[in-house]
Amino acid sequence: MQRRPIIALTALTPFASLLPATARAASVGQAAPDFTLMDTTGKPVKLSQFKGKPVVLEWNNPDCPFVKKHYQGNMQALQKEVTGQGAIWLAINSTRDDSSDYMAPAQLGRWMTEQKDSPTAALMDEDGKVGQAYAARVTPHMYIVNAQGVLVYAGGIDSIASARVDDIPKATNYVRQAMAEIQAGKPVSVATSRAYGCSVKYQTA
Repeated sequence: MQRRPIIALTALTPFASLLPATARAASVGQAAPDFTLMDTTGKPVKLSQFKGKPVVLEWNNPDCPFVKKHYQGNMQALQKEVTGQGAIWLAINSTRDDSSDYMAPAQLGRWMTEQKDSPTAALMDEDGKVGQAYAARVTPHMYIVNAQGVLVYAGGIDSIASARVDDIPKATNYVRQAMAEIQAGKPVSVATSRAYGCSVKYQTA
């Protein structure tokens, strides 16, 4: 099934309680919404447990062509860079469990292993509450929370909205750029960008 690319400019949220689905997500510059999700092994992971370290959030769906583009080595290299600097990387899957794109925790865990990826954890968000609190619209949709728990970046992984692997070297990688600025103690120069990819398959009411 062909997936129509979605391009979204997002607004975001805080290290506080999760917002109701009907609430408006907070913007970059506010505290990131705290959450607890199970990883693919059944272990609970809480965002605020990482306070004191920057955290990258990556919305993920293995069946999305845009995710596949970046998992040709680009996403894995970025994960390794980020975690190698002492920061945290959380991959989040908000696909509802009755979607054809859904992978059960063990299946998603196997896929991650096969990709030789390096996130700190891969998390399951089947009810979509965390994704909706962050206004995550597409995969991959990227966010960065700084060491103080403030959301400092929201948007695309890079500047070229395509599913072509050949475009990766030509693009500005906003996540890499923002993490380098954070590590250098500088403000993030591009705090929001257009997110592109496949729509997140949320639960319907």
